[in-house]
Amino acid sequence: MLPLWRRITVLDMRILGIDPGIAIVGWGVVEQKGNSFCPLDYGAIQTPAKMQISYRLEMIYSQLNEIIDKYSPDMLAIEQLFWNTNQKTAIAVSQARGVILLCARQKGLDISEYTPLQVKQAVVGYGRADKKQVIAMVSALLRLKNLPKFDDTADALAVALCGGHCANSRLAFTSR
Repeated sequence: MLPLWRRITVLDMRILGIDPGIAIVGWGVVEQKGNSFCPLDYGAIQTPAKMQISYRLEMIYSQLNEIIDKYSPDMLAIEQLFWNTNQKTAIAVSQARGVILLCARQKGLDISEYTPLQVKQAVVGYGRADKKQVIAMVSALLRLKNLPKFDDTADALAVALCGGHCANSRLAFTSR
């Protein structure tokens, strides 16, 4: 099977962006047509802190399955993990990320992974941008009337935008 960037028509796809977490998984679905992005929906999967990790992972898997079924994305763009603190949280978030990748793979989605630096560079134009700059650019690029409730959701939309920009650069590169 050909990779996604060779199968779809140039600049026309639906992207599910994910900001992985265990307490909150930010998600956003954008549709790209030409050079324009349109938000279809966005939100967050939330799991209770006092719930056993296995149940939290099941909630993430189940709700992500529903999102994929509802919006039929062409690809999943997910942020890679970056840790400099709390090892216990890192393990739980890594487990959640694994569940997310498994769900996407089982649904047949192509998966692209991006570092926080790549996401900020693609959306803001500066890899060291702060949260406020990312939220402002996501809101402007997608013409959002209301800011997402969670930073994680704004991050997921940014990851989706990054996925679209990167997929298109691969399309442009292979069409020469």
